[in-house]
Amino acid sequence: MKYYIIAGEASGDLHGSNLMKALFKEDKNADIRFWGGDLMQETGGVMVKHYRELAFMGFVEVLFNLKTILANIKICKKDILEFKPDVIIFIDYPGFNMRIANWAKELGIRTHYYISPQIWAWKENRIVAIKRDVDKMYVILPFEKEFYENKHNFPVEFVGHPLIDAIHNQPIVDPIVFKNENQLNDKPIIALLPGSRKQEITKMLSVMLSVVDDFPEYQFVIAGAPSQEYSFYEKFISNSNIKFISNKTYDLLKIATAALVTSGTATLETALFKVPEVVCYKGSWASYQIAKRIITLKYISLVNLIMDEEVVTELIQEDCNTKNIRKELQKILEPNYRKNLLQKYDLLEAKLGGIGASEKTAELIVADLK
Repeated sequence: MKYYIIAGEASGDLHGSNLMKALFKEDKNADIRFWGGDLMQETGGVMVKHYRELAFMGFVEVLFNLKTILANIKICKKDILEFKPDVIIFIDYPGFNMRIANWAKELGIRTHYYISPQIWAWKENRIVAIKRDVDKMYVILPFEKEFYENKHNFPVEFVGHPLIDAIHNQPIVDPIVFKNENQLNDKPIIALLPGSRKQEITKMLSVMLSVVDDFPEYQFVIAGAPSQEYSFYEKFISNSNIKFISNKTYDLLKIATAALVTSGTATLETALFKVPEVVCYKGSWASYQIAKRIITLKYISLVNLIMDEEVVTELIQEDCNTKNIRKELQKILEPNYRKNLLQKYDLLEAKLGGIGASEKTAELIVADLK
């Protein structure tokens, strides 16, 4: 059968690649065409566009790039018509994907959504379009099933979180070998995960690195995004205690002592690797002012949302400053605090279910098409 997959950012590329592996296993004749990234490309199929051409963050940034977004939607529709897929599989990225879903549904193309848009956080009125345009929804957070079925009478499948699979399948990393290969010294590592888009990296790295001189006994290692060149990060590396590693975030987290993490999927990844973290977020002033008026959630990190309590500290906008980052980083480096935090992480993992999300989703997709 023919599958058309659309993923618009780094996390979608990761989950899309694991889903593709499961689809190839479940359907030996699978023909896959996709919008995604390097991981999906390595898995097989044919890539139409890389997500680095699609990823715009924030309300204002989207407005400035609206012409590009609309051009990409036109390209996508044309490519789908030529490919004639049996199903389109959308991975998060709702601003783009919901437009394609509406168009595809009108043409009678089967529409499956893997990893729900976060309509429980904002734009809950999207449920109308989802119920109209999405044939099957696969959710990965335990509270999403209750949200859809109890609140909105829309049946969904809870398949577990694919990050469990992604992390479970990672090879063991030898800390000494890893440090030698990447020109790191013997100091314990504080990992910096500033995001994958240029806008957020620019905002986050400067404030994260402002505390480097307060922790001389540690080395700060920037986790470079695969979509960005080293030359972009180079201007942030001001002294020998700041290191850079590209496209090895999971390996870095395996040996990190602590982490400063930009809000997003990375907060959950860091917790599942059992690394104490401080969650940081700084958006443009205009985007933040809009967001805080329409998003009513108590927390911004997935860790806290899933646990429904503040397990990890969140420093947002004005609170995300040198003084607070220094204070919270000192806190997560204290042995007793770390011990309690890691116990919370174990409870978090249990809530997310076991391994097999990708395989379960692939089985359900193929069964539906048959």
